[in-house]
Amino acid sequence: MSVLTRDEAQTRARLLDVHRYTIALDLSGGAGTPPDTGTADEQSFGSRSVIHFTARADGDTFFELKPVVLHSVTLDGQPLDPALLDGNRFPLTGLGAGAHELAVEAEMRYSRTGEGMHRFTDPSDGEVYVYTQLFMEDVQPVFAAFDQPDLKAVFELTVTAPEAWTVLGNGIATHQGGGVWTCAPTPPLSTYFVAVAAGPWHSVRTEHAGLPFGLHCRRSLAEHLDTDAEELLEVTRRCFDRYHEKFEEPYPFDSYDQAFVPEFNAGAMENPGLVTFRDEFVFRSAVTDTERQTRAMVIAHEMAHMWFGDLVTMVWWDDLWLNESFAEYMGFQILTEATRFTDTWVDFAVNRKGWGYDADQRPSTHPVAPAPEAVPDTASAMLNFDGISYAKGASALRQLVTWMGEKDFLAGINDHFARHRFGNATLADFIDSLARATDRDVPAWAESWLRTTGVDTLRPTVTENGGTWSLTVEQDGSRPHRITVGAYDLDPVDPDRVVVRSRFEVDVPQAGPAGPHPGRRPALVVLNENDTTYAKIRFDAGSWGTVGKILSRIPEPLTRAVIWNAARDMVRDGELAPMEYLETARAHLPRESDLAIVQGVLGFAAGQIADCYLPAGQRPAALAAVRDICRALMRRTEDGSDPGLRLIAVRHCITAAAQPETIQEWLSDGSVTGGPELDPELRWRILYRLAVLGAVDERAVAAELELDPSATGREGAARCRAALPTAEAKAAAWEALFASDTLTNYLFTATAQGFWQPEQSEVLEEYLGRFWPDVTALAARRGPAIAEAAGRYAFPLHAVDAETLRAGEEALADPDMLPALRRKLADQLDDLRRALKVRTAA
Repeated sequence: MSVLTRDEAQTRARLLDVHRYTIALDLSGGAGTPPDTGTADEQSFGSRSVIHFTARADGDTFFELKPVVLHSVTLDGQPLDPALLDGNRFPLTGLGAGAHELAVEAEMRYSRTGEGMHRFTDPSDGEVYVYTQLFMEDVQPVFAAFDQPDLKAVFELTVTAPEAWTVLGNGIATHQGGGVWTCAPTPPLSTYFVAVAAGPWHSVRTEHAGLPFGLHCRRSLAEHLDTDAEELLEVTRRCFDRYHEKFEEPYPFDSYDQAFVPEFNAGAMENPGLVTFRDEFVFRSAVTDTERQTRAMVIAHEMAHMWFGDLVTMVWWDDLWLNESFAEYMGFQILTEATRFTDTWVDFAVNRKGWGYDADQRPSTHPVAPAPEAVPDTASAMLNFDGISYAKGASALRQLVTWMGEKDFLAGINDHFARHRFGNATLADFIDSLARATDRDVPAWAESWLRTTGVDTLRPTVTENGGTWSLTVEQDGSRPHRITVGAYDLDPVDPDRVVVRSRFEVDVPQAGPAGPHPGRRPALVVLNENDTTYAKIRFDAGSWGTVGKILSRIPEPLTRAVIWNAARDMVRDGELAPMEYLETARAHLPRESDLAIVQGVLGFAAGQIADCYLPAGQRPAALAAVRDICRALMRRTEDGSDPGLRLIAVRHCITAAAQPETIQEWLSDGSVTGGPELDPELRWRILYRLAVLGAVDERAVAAELELDPSATGREGAARCRAALPTAEAKAAAWEALFASDTLTNYLFTATAQGFWQPEQSEVLEEYLGRFWPDVTALAARRGPAIAEAAGRYAFPLHAVDAETLRAGEEALADPDMLPALRRKLADQLDDLRRALKVRTAA
């Protein structure tokens, strides 16, 4: 199949003006078919497209589609030969200038990988659901299109579905009878924003600001959606209203539906009027308040896209960051301003920013706004969905707001919306709108922040002189930064109290030292204290000594998050021994109150330090440190004062268990000693760890699946079965992953997550060499979504050694490797290379 190049898209955009699509989808077959029978109705659906467009001049072009069978193509009433289809392209030669009508009728294949039109059978009740995910090139297996973001058009959809189903779309959907639904015509949209979700949905509907709002999920999740419906709607309403206070352009679509759909690859997708979310956000089990905050942030993020991305869309995929960075920044900011979640930037600092820092230090790094020639086609564009486009871009925008002021920033944004509404825009357009709103040199800022790669490092030097002190910030890098510096003292009366002496702003690079400031040097100096810039920070020797004593007593959680992030970076850079990080965590995490910090630090301690950065012989000691921290947190929360903190501790205590007896007792009792009672998530978590330790067998997994036959239960069982430390279990899992091609995207991920285990190196040895050819062949067969999942979850992370690195580098030499897989494996190998260096430094 051909990928679309930027040059081809520009040529087609110069030739064509696309006005309207009339799409008819027939989803009526196979709704009652038993799952996975392989019948034709279960595998395919009917698709008819009528496209009205104008050619500005005589010329040749093409449209795209990926059918099972192409029944007919008609141009201006004249039939064309379906055999002209070449891969995913159908040529239109000899077009004359003027108006044209193209009609295409085809049979299309349902997806089991979360791409195109995904079909899912709920194991809980046998109900069938379908939904679209048309990002990048995935409209092509659903309907014929001129598939590029700058050929916007009006879409009119008709969907035929089983009579008992509800159909959702970008516009308000109306049931005409007989299973036929029509969706209101949309404003001009890019092809990848078209959305349909059909099935026997459970729905909660309301109105707000004169518009219909809806929440939708599978029927088997109805009670869980109903439990959280008011919270979800309250977040939605508050964010909606706050965006209208910020943006002059009103919400541009006729309704706002949020559908929680099964086996969704991303967190969510910003389809205009019909946002789709992964249905893990409909919580079946107990969650922490930070997890509720994350769900709320995703709601706010996707709503921001209604303006930035949907109303105004990028011309080409090199400006992908304009969508994602803006939505990432606004999602956290709006949530902080409009809802009860007022510490969202702490979560960003701990759990999102590291994603950007890590990506920006790999060989695959790229500017936030890459040069157009760096994104020559859609395959390369897909690789930029990473921590740079999201977390680094959002951090850059946060620094931009700090530098130019929110008033001018919003004035520029509103100018951008007004000038390009329902159209397309480039980075240059965006920068021009911001520059019109301020006297600051925005183009120069953009050049230094958006067109460069890498992470700056800021180091403080504190000098004392005659009762005063001064600060010099040394910079490794070239970007301008405006940061807040926090100066702290220990309370001479109360040794458990830390006092803020002063806070002041510093522009980096400095014209001269900041100061002099009165008094002796502070006990602790923290650069970028409120985390408004994107840079690694370090400490002077005196300050780092103080950190070890007082970290948990620093009053602001965001400042503590900045310090924990710095410690994380120091471990990764070989400047702080991994065991010293663990000892700092052992000393201070039991007294930490912020859930995001506790989760982030424990996650890094268990997932990176224990599993990667320490030699195998030191892993038991690292897991013992994690267990010590968890037990301390559990003792602290025995009175029920902080159920979220206790839940985090229990989860990590299970994951770090070295012996099965205690968690086996919890599973048998149905409760953790002192609480909580075990819900399905905790039961599967315990069973998974017991499987890794070899303390259960297939019969125990089957018995638990009988208790919880849901989709999540199936995934839990697949994960546990792959984790069993027997040759037979590993062989069966490997066959399912790399040979059968029958696993859905979620079951593939669950099986891959269970397969490699540090405790099972002997039984896994034979698969290390098989991984590279098998994963390459798998990606070629199953495409980008499975390739990305395989590179992320099926990679042997436990094998931190030179031989794995050598074999991986040899595999990357294959010129035919799918780009999505190549990028993921290259990143994994760079992380492995870093882990080897950390081990050497330690």
